Amino acid sequence: MRDVTLLNIFEHHIAQKFLNRSGLAHAIAVSYHAFHLAKEHNLDVDIAAKSGLLHDMGHYTWYKNGKWDYDLYRQNDIHPIKGAERAHKLLIRLGENPIKAKTIALAILFHTDSFLPSNDIVRTPLQQIVKLADEKDEEEGGLHHYRKIDFNRAKRSIIRLDELIDQSLS
Repeated sequence: MRDVTLLNIFEHHIAQKFLNRSGLAHAIAVSYHAFHLAKEHNLDVDIAAKSGLLHDMGHYTWYKNGKWDYDLYRQNDIHPIKGAERAHKLLIRLGENPIKAKTIALAILFHTDSFLPSNDIVRTPLQQIVKLADEKDEEEGGLHHYRKIDFNRAKRSIIRLDELIDQSLS
């Protein structure tokens, strides 16, 4: 039995704020990719899906002269650091197991190299999966963050993914 479901996370006002800011459609797609990759590699599908859903909740929108500036974002971004912190705090508030919350936060922290001074970090298998899941949904120039999804469709997708996780864990 899971302490916190994806739906619990999705419905929380803090998650809504940051998921919508960073791209809800992208977050859901990455969550699905992470679930399937974790299942394929015999890893914890619940932790993987949660990490995928929350991986970009640390995003800040970088604008220059009123227009999104992808280069400015790439130069100054630390969203994995902020996202790991926000996700951990949210998960603990929701009652997630502290060990799982830390594992998810670390997967979020290491899902990209954008903030690292060098690319020589050794990731755990879960961290590799979340990175790969994110890369599978990327679009040039960060456009994946701007895809839209209807709230009700998003909620149905989350509920379906919760069902898939429950089936995999039983």
